[in-house]
Amino acid sequence: MANHDTEQSEPAIDITHFRERLLAMRAEIEELASARAESQATVELDQSRVGRLSRMDAMQQQAMAKATAGRAETTLARIAAALRRCDEGSYGLCLGCDELINPQRLEIDPATTLCVECAEARDPG
Repeated sequence: MANHDTEQSEPAIDITHFRERLLAMRAEIEELASARAESQATVELDQSRVGRLSRMDAMQQQAMAKATAGRAETTLARIAAALRRCDEGSYGLCLGCDELINPQRLEIDPATTLCVECAEARDPG
């Protein structure tokens, strides 16, 4: 059973505020993803049209765009999971210890799933 004295001293989490932040983050990432789509296009290998250095540069840019897209997909998945937790009533609870995550930590990353202590325990470096 939870200690109600501890819960009352913890700052309350404004689910509506964080849901709006998560939705805004998702919209921004999706907008950037559509703008990035052309950067991921197949690199033209015809040397008569594109010089070797230009082609290498284009391939490097393509690789960076794909890596950025991968990070965006991961972030979108984290946002979707956080929105599900909002709907389920578990948003703001640490998945490690089931205690409330400090709202200041959620301001920094609204999709975070761990309190500071549990995050440090998983990645002490």
